[in-house]
Amino acid sequence: MATFGDFPPDNGDNKPRNTADDTQWERTVLRDLAFAAIKEQRAKRRWGYVFKFLILLYLVGFMVLAYSPGKLATVADPHTAMVDIQGIIASDAEANADAMITGIREAFESETAKGLILRLNTPGGSPVQAGLINDEIQRLRAGRPDFPVYAVVQDVCASGGYYIAVAADEIYADKASIVGSIGVRMDSFGLTGLIDKIGVERRSLTAGEHKAFLDPFLPMEQEDIEHAQQMLDTIHQQFINVVKAGRGDKLANNDDLFSGLFWSGEQAIDLGLIDGFAGTGKVARELIGAEEVIDYTPRPNYLDQFAGKLGASIANLMTEKANWSLQ
Repeated sequence: MATFGDFPPDNGDNKPRNTADDTQWERTVLRDLAFAAIKEQRAKRRWGYVFKFLILLYLVGFMVLAYSPGKLATVADPHTAMVDIQGIIASDAEANADAMITGIREAFESETAKGLILRLNTPGGSPVQAGLINDEIQRLRAGRPDFPVYAVVQDVCASGGYYIAVAADEIYADKASIVGSIGVRMDSFGLTGLIDKIGVERRSLTAGEHKAFLDPFLPMEQEDIEHAQQMLDTIHQQFINVVKAGRGDKLANNDDLFSGLFWSGEQAIDLGLIDGFAGTGKVARELIGAEEVIDYTPRPNYLDQFAGKLGASIANLMTEKANWSLQ
């Protein structure tokens, strides 16, 4: 007859169960409880090993990131320092002033760095961020005049990128690189025709005569346009002054230089915007005299990313453990 669990079957004669059978049942229960406790202890030990391994992995990752070969080389070997300025120059981008200045300062403070290369591949961006980087390079160069700084252009060095490049002693590019765009722009849009067409009424309350300055939902006022143009002209003149201070007599006498146009590297050398054709390796080897190039560019915090991934892994393991315990 089929039974449930380990309970002894009923004889059907209403007689008391055999004492030996009861004792055997109790032993079976105790044995099962003991085995369950042992299994639980083994599971705890296994998870303890897992967590210890993860902690060890975390520490190893931290040591690798903190003492990478590149950082060790900056202390021991003569080299060329490099800071990579890539993409849009903006406060919320990787190429922001705080990050770039940090790398540039570390290069100037290194006793074994023989010079600095600013490797640029950027269409420009914020004149404020570019100006902060240019100003800091000028300050550091004044404190260490024997430390050469070269700008090396990759695909593009335009607008704010060129604003930074002129802080270097010399600028090099490829003959097909795009260089220039010395100008300033302000972009907006106008939706007055659209809201009139679809019957939308614009309601805007302001305190201050020009607080709704260049509101895209309102018609443009000539007074606002003139004010914006004066502001752009002022910033443009600041840009022109920085370029002239950085390039000096190297600049050609050409009315288009500061018009916002850009040129190929081959054209730029004739205009005095660059000094020659060379890449990072050539500049490090032939001009600075230290062929080994070490990247000083501050990068995103991979340790935080690693910790985040580790935390996610632990969470997954905990979930798996919880599921396993419920099975």
